[in-house]
Amino acid sequence: MYRNNDFIYEATSKLEELINIPIQIDSNKDNYHALLTIGNAQFLVETKSAIRTSNQGFILSQLEEIKNNNSRPIILIAEYISKKATEELKKRGFNYIDVAGNAFIKYKYLAIFVEGQKNNKKDKTNQSRAFQETGLKIIFHLLNKPEHLQDSYRRIAEQSNVSVGSVSNVMAELEELNYLLKTNNKRILKNKTELLERWVVDFNATLRPRILRKRMRFIDPDHQKKWRDINLHSENGSILWGGEPGGALLTDNLRPEQFTVFTDLELSQVASKLHLAPSEDGNLEILQKFWKNNLNNNQVVPSLLIYADLINSGFGRNIETAKKILENELQHI
Repeated sequence: MYRNNDFIYEATSKLEELINIPIQIDSNKDNYHALLTIGNAQFLVETKSAIRTSNQGFILSQLEEIKNNNSRPIILIAEYISKKATEELKKRGFNYIDVAGNAFIKYKYLAIFVEGQKNNKKDKTNQSRAFQETGLKIIFHLLNKPEHLQDSYRRIAEQSNVSVGSVSNVMAELEELNYLLKTNNKRILKNKTELLERWVVDFNATLRPRILRKRMRFIDPDHQKKWRDINLHSENGSILWGGEPGGALLTDNLRPEQFTVFTDLELSQVASKLHLAPSEDGNLEILQKFWKNNLNNNQVVPSLLIYADLINSGFGRNIETAKKILENELQHI
């Protein structure tokens, strides 16, 4: 798919003007977005349109992977980078430039730091219906299991808790965006890796905040230590582990520090079952279960939700677990 990376030249030209040092860009490369050269230092360029709190964890995990697979230093070039994201990039030692010329570049003898330049470009969030609340629920159903893609529109609507008309509109838009191909007898998802990334980013930015119901804490520390032994069964609804406990149950590769549950029960029932008390800075989040049925088992939410939470955290141990889930439970993506 064509990527509009013209802002690479806009960002580097602005920085070159500010520091009065020649910068060369070579974008005629197949294996990476571009090569940037300042003096004798050469950087692999990774581009993103916008870096916000909602997607910085995902982007940091990608940068870590590129860093681990290349000997040359990396520089991130973006149209927009939020202040919090720049702080996290500097903390992790990742170089960056935005279109206003704000930059952090530190490599061997080279040190460039520019901040305070006003960015006239606004942080544009995706206004596509497919990546708003209703569309995100529909894409969630389609990505979970390959066979869901062949469900009727009515079935997709029922499982996603949306209208049939919404399904029709979102499916048409996914086709326009080159994520969906319709043949005579089946539907095929295209550019699945990119679709997954967009879904994770917009789920965390748009849908997740709307389904967050309450933050709580375990009343007794022993209950937190023995969280695996808690009986979550309920006759009139579900309580399912997501996030770090969900990742721990899927991979046995994580010791949870932050807890996430999805439920369709009343908060009082969840609090009683898990022995919780309300707390604004508690380490357990309760989110609304927004889909019909449980697609995995009776303990954890679908793997896609666990992956989205872990990869968005930006923490190394969570990212490592998220990659295991992607390779195993989500290998169809």
